[in-house]
Amino acid sequence: MKLHELHDNPGATKRKKRIGRGPGSGMGKTGGRGIKGQKSRSGVAIKGYEGGQMPLYQRLPKRGFNKPNRKDYAVVNLGLIQKFVEAGKIDAGSAITEDTLIASGLVRRKLDGIRVLAKGEITSKLDLQVTGASASAKAAVEAAGGTLTITSAHAAE
Repeated sequence: MKLHELHDNPGATKRKKRIGRGPGSGMGKTGGRGIKGQKSRSGVAIKGYEGGQMPLYQRLPKRGFNKPNRKDYAVVNLGLIQKFVEAGKIDAGSAITEDTLIASGLVRRKLDGIRVLAKGEITSKLDLQVTGASASAKAAVEAAGGTLTITSAHAAE
């Protein structure tokens, strides 16, 4: 096989439709836009316009609210922490801080802090120091014989 013998499968590529290139193309003169009217002209954006009637998206009520200063926590599950301890990426003997979790690769970035959730099993005795934790996560760590300390003043309970 030579370079000049290479070709794509038949039907794999489709030729671009060249509009307004003469009557022989089948897309000449009006270019597939029909005759006259707003849609045949350039610079038209009709979607959402209802002929002067109040558009549907304006008739429906606004709903919800996005808090502008809400905290965005990086979330970690207990099961993942356990897995990293077993793999030797986290030292269970010393205190596990947020920086330890980032250094181990478990969390990419801290955001407004790290919050621990209770998904998964935990068997190791851990000393966790994080910005926030769910009540069930705290109970699970303490049941395994460890401690979970919430460090910041704005505890995310």
